[in-house]
Amino acid sequence: MTSTAPAADQAAPLPPARSRFTRLLPEDPVLRRLSAITLVNTVGSGLGMTLGVVYFTRVMGFGVGTVGLVLTVAGACGVAAGVPAGRLSDRYGPKPVLVALLAVQAVCAAAYVLVDRLAVFALLACLVAVADRGGAAVRGALFAEVLPTDGRVAGRAYLRSVTNIGISVGTLGAAAVLQLDTRGVYLAALLVDAASYGAIAVLYAVLVPVAARTAEQAERAAGGPNPALRDRVFLLLTGLNGVVTLQFVMIEVAVPLWVVRDTDAPRWMVAGGLLVNTALVIVLQVRATRGTEEPRAAARVFRRGALLVAASCLVLGLAAGVPGWAAALLVAGGVACQALGEVYSQAGGWALSYGLAKDDAHGAYQGVFNTGMSGALMLGPVLMTSVVIAHGPFGWALLAALFAAAGWGMTALVRR
Repeated sequence: MTSTAPAADQAAPLPPARSRFTRLLPEDPVLRRLSAITLVNTVGSGLGMTLGVVYFTRVMGFGVGTVGLVLTVAGACGVAAGVPAGRLSDRYGPKPVLVALLAVQAVCAAAYVLVDRLAVFALLACLVAVADRGGAAVRGALFAEVLPTDGRVAGRAYLRSVTNIGISVGTLGAAAVLQLDTRGVYLAALLVDAASYGAIAVLYAVLVPVAARTAEQAERAAGGPNPALRDRVFLLLTGLNGVVTLQFVMIEVAVPLWVVRDTDAPRWMVAGGLLVNTALVIVLQVRATRGTEEPRAAARVFRRGALLVAASCLVLGLAAGVPGWAAALLVAGGVACQALGEVYSQAGGWALSYGLAKDDAHGAYQGVFNTGMSGALMLGPVLMTSVVIAHGPFGWALLAALFAAAGWGMTALVRR
């Protein structure tokens, strides 16, 4: 007898098996699009970050001191850009503001290849820094708007892993450019970097859906003082996070100088340490976001990260005055410990920056939060060279105490 059971009663077909590669991709289509955009952006950034100073000195012919001064001034302009950019994103929406800032970056980065005067170079560098740091604040607000509330921190963690992959690829491309070392390839690389900004501006405009800004939202954002600047708890949170942000300057400035000048570890440990850091962040960043759903729990995760970074300082400080093999082991251990601290402190910081912000003012809050990070990145090199490196193991111990105090301070602040 032929079965007449309705189709609904029959077993549903199994979903197609996902390949090993597709299992690494996020299921959220918006996060998948943001990941593709981030990859394009950071490959270009990896080129620009690695080649910028070399191009300005070798091809443009400016002195090293002059370039350093210009980039310092540009960094200060970038610090000042976060708060107003965040306010603009609350008023007009993060997507149009971000697209406009990316367009500015694309034009100014491309204009570098035409520069032959110092004043023009300084102006372009300041505009690029303003667009870059302002864009970082606006991206934070955009993520808050397009990602689900319970997936914001995990989404940012995934995008950070993608960021590290993209920068690594871009850095490898920059290595090839440095090996060829001709004016033509430098110009081509900078134009690729500029094109990446233009490409992601278009991709953000086309691929990322956002809710339209209502007149009430725009009026509320435009009127009155910045709520984040009146929120004392959030300002203290921003300061403590800024202190722990110094770890990025530590790994990029203090560790290379320490390894080369003050230890007998092999010099290749400088590059090796950065590779270890990058690999661990790629693998562990998403996992580190677990347990950050509630502010007090997020503060404890942040503290764990800060204490791990503090421990890494103590380990690195021991690398002076010991045999080369022992110094290499201590440097490797210190860098690995810092990477673990980095993923936890970043996860906790993101969760708190969203969890303690007002829902209708994420732009303002992310603007303040990113300004704290930008300020730390600007001041960090001076601190690392004049305090940490200048005072040897004692300087590393002071830095460890600073990180530990910030970690414990965060839990005390959120507990109140």
